[in-house]
Formats: sequence, structure tokens, C-alpha cells
Amino acid sequence: MTAKQGVLLVNLGTPDSPSVKDVRRYLAAFLTDGRVIDIHPFWRKLLVRGLIVPFRGPRSAALYRQVWDTQTGSPLLHYSRLQQQLLQQELGEAWVVALAMRYGNPSIAAAMANLQTAKVTRIRVIALFPQYASATTGSVHQQVMDLVSRWPVIPEISFVNSFHDLELLIGAFAANGRKYQPRSYDHILFSFHGLPQRQLLKSDHMRAHCFQTTNCCSTFGARNRHCYSAQCYHTASLIAGQLQLRPGHFTVCFQSRLGREPWLQPYTSDVIRQLAAEGKKRLLVFCPAFVADCLETLQEIGLEYRKAFLDAGGEELQLVEGLNGSPLFTRALAALAIG
Repeated sequence: MTAKQGVLLVNLGTPDSPSVKDVRRYLAAFLTDGRVIDIHPFWRKLLVRGLIVPFRGPRSAALYRQVWDTQTGSPLLHYSRLQQQLLQQELGEAWVVALAMRYGNPSIAAAMANLQTAKVTRIRVIALFPQYASATTGSVHQQVMDLVSRWPVIPEISFVNSFHDLELLIGAFAANGRKYQPRSYDHILFSFHGLPQRQLLKSDHMRAHCFQTTNCCSTFGARNRHCYSAQCYHTASLIAGQLQLRPGHFTVCFQSRLGREPWLQPYTSDVIRQLAAEGKKRLLVFCPAFVADCLETLQEIGLEYRKAFLDAGGEELQLVEGLNGSPLFTRALAALAIG
């Protein structure tokens, strides 16, 4: 039997259903991760299980129901499975492509067990987050290392740290956006998932650049190459370059804030209202932190923020769909797998 190589694709996760019970279970697993809410375990458990999960569960379940498809279920899981299938076809029979979610099903433990059973000689771990953050890619890598450390035979294993500037990725986002003739819109938004500011400060071990200047993330280089925010700005600038957008025609912003502490700014919710107040009528929104459509793209941007923009006087907010089944993104994943 010919030895095979393995690829583990991992996205964040999704509840098994939009029921309150399943959503609460998912939120508990997600938010008790010490890399997600990085406070003392006692206070994290008290906060999550005592406040967030009981009160946020019903509200989040209602939001999930807005995007849950009667045939395909969770959009994130549906599109992630599609990406797994397309990558398997691209790589061929010499590879085994497994899919996992960091929280929920299919689990990382189950996917790793499948690769172990297949006796792969090498595992390439690709966390499906283009920009590195401790709360996302870092958490996936930690979980994989914890699991594989207990295997009697540990195969060669490697991790993709980030791929925010991969040419095929940038091309895939640009190709999706080009269909909407972006320069015909009044303004373009590149909306990324937010993070607490303190998490960025923690990643700057030398305290050499993070929040030291007003525009510390506007240029990308050796000093800030591991910074999540800097990677976001770099991704946006590369997509804008491919689409030939002038600097004043687009804004980088951050969504999905949780809690009251300062997160990365500007907040997407504030930016869309400000643009409406300035008389902008048509917005086009990219979400380049998400490679598959999910609650944050379809509901938060496509429904919630669209309504907020229209209520503020805007006329159209168009979401650029996620990479989902993009052939260019399949090629990007294959390039990352081969390494």
C-alpha cells in the first residue's frame, strides 16, 4: 500500500443545530478556551457559564436560525466540507484530507484519529484563518499538539502559521469582488473579525510597536509581521491593489466585538453609520478574515449591518461572498498543503 500524506483543515466551529441547547453547548466550549478569553480560569468560568452562556444562548440561537439552511444546515460546516472535498480532488489519492472544527463537530480529535488510522506519513495542519491570532490559529495548534503528543508514533507534522498575503488567496478575494464592479460603489469596507486590544499587546513581547503610534499597522514589515492587525491591513491593501482601488475609497474595520473593553478599531458598526452620515449610498463589504460564509458574514454583515446602514440613510450594502467553493482558493489550499 502506497504511503499517504495527510492534511488537517480546521475552522472555528458551529453548533450542531440552532437550538438554544446546542448553541449554549457550543458557546461554552468556545468561550472557556483560555486563548479566547485570556483571564484567570476561575473568573473565565464564572463569566462564561454564569453570565454569557445563559443570557447570550437564546439570542445567538435566534441569529443562527436566520442563516441555517433547511437542506445544508450550518453554512460554515457546509462550505468547509465543500472546501475539504475540493482539496481532496485537487491533491488526489496520495493524500488524505480531514476536516475539523476547533469547537463542536467534527472534532479535531476525531479528524486526527482518522489520519492516524490512515497511517499517513506526514500531517500538514491548516487552520482556516488567513491572519494569525492566538485565539484562533494558536488555539488550533495547541489542541493538535496536545493530542498528537500522546500518540505512540508521532508522524512528521507541520503547521501553517498564517497565509494572509498568499497570492492565490488575494486573487480569490479579488475575483469574488470584481464581479460587483467595486469602483462603482461609493465606498469599500474590508471588515475583519475583531480582537481585544490587550491580546495584541500580549503578542508584542518587546513592546516595540503595538499601539506605539497612531498608524502602527498601516505598514507591514519585520517589526509587526506577527501582529494580527498588521496582517489584516496588509491583506486589505493587497486586495485593494489587485482591484486598483485608490486609498480614500476603502476602509479597514473590525466587527464582532464582545464585551465592553477596547477592541481593535474602528468598529464596523461605527464606520457604516459614519459613511451614511457623510452621504455615501452604496457600500461593498469584503470579509477577508473568513474563508467560508458563516454567522459573522451572512447575518452580522449581510443582515444586521445592512439594516443599520439603510436605517441611517444608505441605499445598498452588498456583501462579497466568502471563498466557499472558489477554484483559486482550492489551489491556495493545495499550495499550503504541499508546503
